[in-house]
Amino acid sequence: MDNVLRPIIVFGGAILLAFAVAWATDRLLRRIDARHPETPLWGLLRSGRVPLQAVIFVGLLNGFYEYADIARNHQPTVNLWLHIILIGAAAWLALRILAAVVETSTVRYSGVAHDPARARRVKTQLTLIQRLVTAVVVVIAASAILLQFPAMKTLGTSMLASAGVLGIVAGIAAQSTLGNLFAGLSIAFGDMVRIGDEVVVDGEMGTVDEITVSYLVLRTWDERRITMPVSYFTSKPFENWSRGGPQLTGTVFLQLDHSAPIAALRARTEELVRANDYWDGRSWSLVVTDSTPSTIEVRAAATARTSDDLWTLRCDLREQLLDWLQREHAYALPSITVTSAGDPPAASSNGHRNHQQPKHS
Repeated sequence: MDNVLRPIIVFGGAILLAFAVAWATDRLLRRIDARHPETPLWGLLRSGRVPLQAVIFVGLLNGFYEYADIARNHQPTVNLWLHIILIGAAAWLALRILAAVVETSTVRYSGVAHDPARARRVKTQLTLIQRLVTAVVVVIAASAILLQFPAMKTLGTSMLASAGVLGIVAGIAAQSTLGNLFAGLSIAFGDMVRIGDEVVVDGEMGTVDEITVSYLVLRTWDERRITMPVSYFTSKPFENWSRGGPQLTGTVFLQLDHSAPIAALRARTEELVRANDYWDGRSWSLVVTDSTPSTIEVRAAATARTSDDLWTLRCDLREQLLDWLQREHAYALPSITVTSAGDPPAASSNGHRNHQQPKHS
């Protein structure tokens, strides 16, 4: 009878106690979450209920398994696997708690921060810290599991004697990886680039979508994803349009004829800019920036709140100015004198040269 009751008591008691503790903890977290809705920490911690049950259940079995009087001949093997499962469950629980703390910190800081750029910087730092701590927890858990095997202990002792040589070899082999790791930490805490920043890299403009300790993902306007090593941003120049605030100034260049009515064009530019919903109301201008023997270069500039608004504003302004010039001042568009292939280069019989009429581009 003892052979039946002991396993039932040990296993049943461990299961009941694990479920009871996890249920009580979940109820407590739910009540705290209801009293403090301003922070999502307590609600997020409830996601650790399953790993908490696993830790309690396996921990109780590990401590009271010998009283179950089951498989005495295989008790060392059973204890080994109980230790392995306990280590894995503890690491699982630690990662759930870490994710809840990081998510809560990100949400709370985003809610109180008046500067969106600073909020993105904190989010980037917390994300990299979470990834780094996750890697450390996984490595420690894997090492602890391997050390449960006697053969691994002997191997570890022998490898420890040559740790200096192995460290040098590993450092040389992982030079690029370590460089990316330190570059990622430099980006996170040096505030060089943050998640959500608008950057231009090698002529490609996009939004920083993800930053890890080794690589960075850039989302372009056409929804492509460009993956780059983070070491690129610490060794080469790049443009960060979100640095110092999201406001930007954009330009529209027009090549016009020397006879273009600059005063009327400036007045029309002001009218179009002020009527555009994407203009942020800060400033605008229109100036002649260059001239050649055949054309002049006119630059219209206007400000916008974000890079997306600026792109739309520039496209609208360019299209509307060209349309106005074609309708009202077609002569102001640059003209190109062309001749057909059949026209003789010499003068005609009446002594006058033959030219085609200027054609407006």
